[in-house]
Amino acid sequence: MPDVLENIIDQASSGPDLPAVKDLETELTYAELCEEAARLASALSARGVVEGDRVALFLPNSVDFVVAALASLWVGAIFVPLSVADPEARLASIVADSKPALIIRASEVRDDDHLPLSDSFGGSPVVSVSELRASGTDLAAPLPASARIAYAIYTSGTTGSPKGVLIGSAAFGAAVEATSQALDLNRSTRTLCVSPFHFDGSFGTLFPTLFSGGAVVIRPREALLFPRTFFNAVAKEEITYTGFSPSYLRILLASPQMSKLADTPLDVIALGGEASSLTDIRSVWASAPRIRVFNRYGPTETTIAVTHVLLTPEMTADGIVPMGHPHPGVSFYLVDEAGEIIDETDRVGELYIGGSQLMAGYWGAPALTEEVLRSDVVDGEVVYRTGDLVYRDRSGSYVYVDRADRVIKRSGVRISLVELTEAMRSLAGVSAAACVTFDDEGDLGIVAFVVADGSLSALELRQAARDHLPETMLPNRVELVEDLPMTKSSKLDERLLLSRAGLAPVSSGPTGGVTPPPA
Repeated sequence: MPDVLENIIDQASSGPDLPAVKDLETELTYAELCEEAARLASALSARGVVEGDRVALFLPNSVDFVVAALASLWVGAIFVPLSVADPEARLASIVADSKPALIIRASEVRDDDHLPLSDSFGGSPVVSVSELRASGTDLAAPLPASARIAYAIYTSGTTGSPKGVLIGSAAFGAAVEATSQALDLNRSTRTLCVSPFHFDGSFGTLFPTLFSGGAVVIRPREALLFPRTFFNAVAKEEITYTGFSPSYLRILLASPQMSKLADTPLDVIALGGEASSLTDIRSVWASAPRIRVFNRYGPTETTIAVTHVLLTPEMTADGIVPMGHPHPGVSFYLVDEAGEIIDETDRVGELYIGGSQLMAGYWGAPALTEEVLRSDVVDGEVVYRTGDLVYRDRSGSYVYVDRADRVIKRSGVRISLVELTEAMRSLAGVSAAACVTFDDEGDLGIVAFVVADGSLSALELRQAARDHLPETMLPNRVELVEDLPMTKSSKLDERLLLSRAGLAPVSSGPTGGVTPPPA
């Protein structure tokens, strides 16, 4: 199984002067990147960090983050990305749970920094990158690769409580190698990192590029929320590959600069983290027909992504955006409500994932781990219960339907909120839409948040939806909004939308069971 750090060191040996990573302040070749990582690694060792220790990275998207992550791998430590935008209470919760041997922070403190200026936080020592760099010496070689844990990503999931997903070195290497091969990354690749580095979706751009000998370009996350920054970076840095969430794509599509992508070297956009909208994908093709759009899928617990599929107009002619096939070494199983494995095509079941990219478990939560890593579903194999409803089409490709708790039953009809959202997005005059459940005085309600041109009212939009949807699928309410806000992980912020509309979320997600695939 490939090791990510070893492969990057090999790239430095064979192409030491090739550009590796740059941000607005720092640019490193592969030789310099490995030298910097070795220097920080020696400083970590001098401070008592040993194999299996956690090293928390309170760093924005930057060259420093990349160096610190590699330095942690160098000494066999588990790097734990922290969001620089998280409030102090959440940071304290993650630190209390992971008990890092060290917290690395940026050399310059941001105005919105929620980590108190102190030598320690939550019982863990805090040190800046510059302090570590100044105290570092040369470290001859990294700790040999083994069956250790590479990183821990904290995600709330549906519980609202942070839980640390432990990803082993082997799973990390398998996912990175599969992504590199699926997207055909190489030394000519120039990648723009968009997603925040505390979100493992960002690892699908960052590490596969370095694994392949390409160049990584980093811009401040806050600046990239302005489309102008993205388009300028793509043109100036001659970007060939980037990846982000469908929510971020909607921001770009709203910009008049979208058509300029046709005149840049950008070759690949990989979407993931949410269900992709065919309407939005077709808008990309209309703006820049040459760009190849990949759809990728993968829960955090199965390491970055477990599928990549190159979408084409012919493949999506029936209005479906497929997930594709699992990566080599990854197995998919569909399970029905009776717990039986589904062999037929076009029949929906809950997806269970096995194979080389499975997480090692949740940090300090064996009971929770046992709930989702199951050995009683497939004989002789441990599989992860995703909670996602999926079916396999006649071509053998898998198709995402929705979350099990987002396929709802109303008036005897099962409704996928993903399908309903896509229908609302397809309406004339609508640039973006999102359908969310809410507590409708004790009943289950659906509200459609719609970004539309100024000529349309909410009532007119709901009336237009009647031409595409049966009455039983129509949203209870349509709310016109100026934008669809994103969370720090670049996903739709449903709670903020509901709060703005004065609506309460459903206290526990309704489970609709298994629904048939779209006709």
